[in-house]
Amino acid sequence: MARITGVDLPKQKRIVIGLTYIYGIGLSSAKDICEKAKVDENTRVNQLSEEEVKRIRTIIQNEYKVEGSLKAEINMNIKRLMDINSNRGYRHHRGLPVHGQRTKTNAHTRKGRKRLVGGKKK
Repeated sequence: MARITGVDLPKQKRIVIGLTYIYGIGLSSAKDICEKAKVDENTRVNQLSEEEVKRIRTIIQNEYKVEGSLKAEINMNIKRLMDINSNRGYRHHRGLPVHGQRTKTNAHTRKGRKRLVGGKKK
């Protein structure tokens, strides 16, 4: 089993698909990593040698920001937007859609459950 940046890659999947299980690596960057490490994309994860895993690991550590450091950077960017009181920061703070979507309908995922106001029985 290959363990790269704290993530266990699935054994039976191709290495290109397995690398996408790491937060911050998509399909195109996984293909680039395989090309730089000189690993065939169709190789299964359990068929990789230790040297190939080591080459992939060093490329990811040197050239890509993944997992914890990437999540920390994203959270810092959101916090910065909230600190400078920008419109995007305000919408992050209030839990509303950020990129101009409508909120009268279809924003239930971002807004959460409907809150009932009043409704006292007499």
